[in-house]
Amino acid sequence: MSKKVMFIVAIVLAFAVQSMAQSDDGWIKLGEKNVAFKADKDKITLTGKEKKVTKIKITCVQGAVKIKKIHVKMSDGSTKDYDPTAGVLNKGMSTMGFDLPGKDNELKDLELEYDSMGTIVTNKRAKVEIWGKKIKDKDKD
Repeated sequence: MSKKVMFIVAIVLAFAVQSMAQSDDGWIKLGEKNVAFKADKDKITLTGKEKKVTKIKITCVQGAVKIKKIHVKMSDGSTKDYDPTAGVLNKGMSTMGFDLPGKDNELKDLELEYDSMGTIVTNKRAKVEIWGKKIKDKDKD
């Protein structure tokens, strides 16, 4: 009996150590959005306190969504559009990280153009999170 308990404790500790290592990889949550069951375009309200990021990525945390375009606007007025090639994002999937324009800028606005997959009858609404890669101290120079 004690061998089983020790085995379970070892597995839990292994996952805890792995999740702690991954949580400090420099990615911070900037915002989230529940997306409608149709093709749409939404402006995302950024809720993260830290907006000085070098990259962004979109993660699907519920349902399925196809990201068609990402439009960003930076604090210096520069803008950039990204056309993700990830196809349909299902729960747990993310786009690649997209480099943001400018140096020492803050992310001001973000718009998503998407198609939510599924229907109200068969699925929950899709939910996406916006993540930003923090500027490292050496990047600030």
